[in-house]
Amino acid sequence: MSDSITPLQIRLAKAALGLSNPALSEATGLNRNTINAAEKVGGNPSRSTRIQLRQYFEGQGVIFVPKNGGPEGIRFAEEGLGPDTKGKGKD
Repeated sequence: MSDSITPLQIRLAKAALGLSNPALSEATGLNRNTINAAEKVGGNPSRSTRIQLRQYFEGQGVIFVPKNGGPEGIRFAEEGLGPDTKGKGKD
């Protein structure tokens, strides 16, 4: 399991899933202050925090795009995933 996740990717994944820090805290079991520190530019979250966040987001269909000649980011694993469509059947 990769622990590679940046503060920007944490913020992007939260926004894409429509999650607040309290909601992410409840979903992951991480303290809100831990999440605040992890998404802060220049923050240095522990490896276990990065792994826990990445596992949660990946479980929600988020794929992390590394900075590989372009900006780092995220995308969803499948079309139709995301906060408004996850779990809905296709017509």
